[in-house]
Amino acid sequence: MALLETALIGSTVLSVFGQISAGQAQREASELNAFQIQTDKEINKVQALQASRARREQYDLATSTNVAAFSASGRDIGSDRSVEAFLERQKEIIAQDVSRIDQQTQFENMKASMAAMAERRRGRNALSAAMFSAIGTASEGIYRYETTR
Repeated sequence: MALLETALIGSTVLSVFGQISAGQAQREASELNAFQIQTDKEINKVQALQASRARREQYDLATSTNVAAFSASGRDIGSDRSVEAFLERQKEIIAQDVSRIDQQTQFENMKASMAAMAERRRGRNALSAAMFSAIGTASEGIYRYETTR
């Protein structure tokens, strides 16, 4: 086999291997990125739980303070309708706040799931493109080998 033919085969094999390796590396990088997105999603869930808990604790503290203030002012907590209406409104507000926190978390988690899926798809597409490119390079190498032989 002539030196030129050996060089053609060697460079073709090297190019094919490099293209496949690059595609695999891109797919692996995408998998790592997707994993990070999923990890951030889990962190977001924990932060949302903490925010909900903190908001409920604020509500409990404010309710205790308000009840104490009403009692100190001589109002009967159990029978005063304005006090009852005030406390009921505070319950509605806390429910709305917690609901908003939960809803925002759901939206952010859906967005993260979609981003992770897109990232994984990008990696698979990169690997597929690299494989097709490698096949093209191999075909071109075979053609050049046959032409120079």
